[in-house]
Amino acid sequence: MSDPITTPSADATDTPQTPFRRVVRSYVLRAGRMGPGQQRAFEQYGPRFLLRYEPGTPLDPVAVFGRKAPLIMEIGFGMGNATAEIARARAQDNFLCCEVHEPGVGALLKLCGEQDIGNIRIFRHDAVEVLDHMLPEQSLDGVHIFFPDPWHKSRHHKRRLIQPPFVNRLARHLRPGGYLHLATDWQPYAEQMLAVLGAEPLLANTAAPGSGGYVPKPDYRPLTKFENRGLKLGHGVWDLVFVRR
Repeated sequence: MSDPITTPSADATDTPQTPFRRVVRSYVLRAGRMGPGQQRAFEQYGPRFLLRYEPGTPLDPVAVFGRKAPLIMEIGFGMGNATAEIARARAQDNFLCCEVHEPGVGALLKLCGEQDIGNIRIFRHDAVEVLDHMLPEQSLDGVHIFFPDPWHKSRHHKRRLIQPPFVNRLARHLRPGGYLHLATDWQPYAEQMLAVLGAEPLLANTAAPGSGGYVPKPDYRPLTKFENRGLKLGHGVWDLVFVRR
């Protein structure tokens, strides 16, 4: 899945009062074209499910979802199939989803509209700006980041989403007891994720002793076609779940 976020430089100072310094983006906007069904979804379902990015205006989850419920943020949902499945399975939760790629947004809008998935709202915008300018700290009950771009080449590692300043930002936006769930199919990135999350003092690993720091795939995260194909070929997948202290 893509990851709509801007990664700060390693020496950027980040305090609760200071938004990220935009230096390196961890995504590249693809020039993919939307199909006619995705285009229609923007017109038909956008007014119900799309949220407008309004910096300086705090999001009111009760107003946008029409109810009070645990709020889970998903960063980079790709084409949205797994997101829709999770939201259907966890109807008791609200899902706030960020994605910058229009075809993916259109695809998830289509799923939401056709399947009447009422507990999803979508920002077609950079997630870090939503965090910085529309969500107060300790406002989230969970964060999902599934299969962000691993940026395999060493010279591109600075583009990886999971870096200490951003993880600290996420941790501060979680309520005590809230969780951060990451998944990747690239072992070197899994190891970096584990190191970064393990070094964040606001987070605690939920993995059992002797597990190597990773958890079994939670039941709510569906097995994607891509992931299933990789598993059949012997490729690994690593899930990490940390909670806010």
